[in-house]
Amino acid sequence: MTVELAPAPLLSKTYRATTAGIFALAFLFAFEAIAVATVMPVVGRELDGLSLYAIAFSAPLAVGVIATAMAGGWIDARGPGPALRTGVGLFVAGLIAAAFAPSMPVFLVGRGVQGFGSGLAGVGLYVLIAKAYPEGMRARAFTVLTSGWVLPALAGPAIAGLINHLAGWRWVFGGAPLFAVVAYLALAPALSTTRQEGVWKNDGGRTAWAAIVAAGILGVGFAGQRSLDWWIVLAVAAVAAVLLAAPRLLPKGTWLFRRGLPAVISVRGLIGAGFFGAEVYLPLALVEHRGFTPTEAGLLLTTSAVAWFSGSWLAANLPFLAGKVMRVRLGTGLVTAGVGLAVLSLDAQVPVAVVVVGWAMAGLGIGMAFSTLSVLLLDHSADGEEGSNSSALQINDAVVQSLYLALGSIAFAALLPVAPLWGFITAFGGSFAIALLALLLTRRLAGAPGRG
Repeated sequence: MTVELAPAPLLSKTYRATTAGIFALAFLFAFEAIAVATVMPVVGRELDGLSLYAIAFSAPLAVGVIATAMAGGWIDARGPGPALRTGVGLFVAGLIAAAFAPSMPVFLVGRGVQGFGSGLAGVGLYVLIAKAYPEGMRARAFTVLTSGWVLPALAGPAIAGLINHLAGWRWVFGGAPLFAVVAYLALAPALSTTRQEGVWKNDGGRTAWAAIVAAGILGVGFAGQRSLDWWIVLAVAAVAAVLLAAPRLLPKGTWLFRRGLPAVISVRGLIGAGFFGAEVYLPLALVEHRGFTPTEAGLLLTTSAVAWFSGSWLAANLPFLAGKVMRVRLGTGLVTAGVGLAVLSLDAQVPVAVVVVGWAMAGLGIGMAFSTLSVLLLDHSADGEEGSNSSALQINDAVVQSLYLALGSIAFAALLPVAPLWGFITAFGGSFAIALLALLLTRRLAGAPGRG
C-alpha cells in the first residue's frame, strides 16, 4: 500500500497536545543525557567518586534493559498510559535522588532509577505514536522525537555549565522535574484514549533474563576500567552472560538476521553501534591529533545532531524517499561513508572540513535510517504487539551498542599506552566494519512482516 506523504497536521487541534508532550519528554531525556555528561566531572570530584565515573553512564543503560523488557507485555495489555506514567514518575524520582545524593553510591542509585524510568517511558512513547497517529503520520511523529534532541545538543552543555556555575551541579538534576510534569500533562488526553483492559501476564523468566543482561553490561563496564587484577575473567564472564541471555529477550532469529521484523531490529542495533562507536572517539582524536580544544571538538557533535534531525525530517517529507527499505539503505550507506571518513581526523594533512562533512553525512544517514526503522517496526507489528516489539527494538539497541562500546574501550585502553595511533585506527576501523555489515544486511529488510 502506498502511503501519501502530503503534509500531516501534527500541530492541528487533534494532535497538538500529544505532539507537544512527545517533544517535551524527548527534550527532557536529551537534556539530561547531555547535561549529565557536562557536569559529571564536577559530580565525581565533589562526591569523591571518580573511580565510579563510567558506571554513572552505564548504570542507567543497564537497569533500563530490565524496565524495557517488563514494559512490552504490560503495554500490550494495558496500553501505554500506565507504563509511561510510572516511567516518568520514576525518572523524576531518580532526578531528585541524584540531586540530593550525599555520596557517589547514592548518586548511582538515583541514576539507576532514572534508567528504569526512561526504559518504561521509552517503550510507552513508541506505542503511543502507534496508537495516537495514523500510519501516514508516524514518520513525522518520530521526527518530533528526534527534534527533541536538537536544542539540547546545541545549548545543553552551555546551559548545564551555567547552572553549575550559578547554583551548583545539583540543580542540573533538581530543576528538570518541572519539564516532566508539563510533558505528562500534555500527553494525558492521548493516553486516556489508548487505555486497554487486557490481562498482563508478567513473565518472571523474561525479567530474570533481562537482569542477567543488565548485570553483564555492568560487568563489562567494571572490567573496562581495568582496576581489578581479574578484570579479564570478569570481562569474559560478563560478555558470555549477555550473549546467553539477550537473544531470549528478542524475536527469534534477531541475531541470525532473519528477514522481516528480526532484521529490522538487528540492522538498527548495528547502525547505532557503528555510529556511536566512532562518535565516542572522534572528539578525542581531534583534541589529541589536531590540537582542538574540547569545546571546538564538541561542536562536531552538535553538527551531527542537527544533521540527524535533518535526515529524519527528509525521510518523512520527501516524496522520492517514500520507499522505506530504500531510505534505510541510503541512510546506512551515508553512515558507513561518514564513519569511514572519521579515520582521516588522525591525519593533519587532511583538511578538517573533510572530517566535518563526513560526520555530517553520518548524522544525516542515521537520522534517516533510525526513524525509518522505527516506522518499519510498527509496520511489522500486529495490533497488540507494538509494546513487545518496541521493547525488543530498544533492548537490542542498548545491548548491541553498550557491548560494542565496552569491548571497544577495553581494546582502546590496551593499545593507547603502546601504540596510541593504532588505538584510534582500531576504534574507527571496527566501527566502519560494523556499519558496513549493517549496510550489507539491509537487503534482508524486505519480506513479509514477521511476528515472532
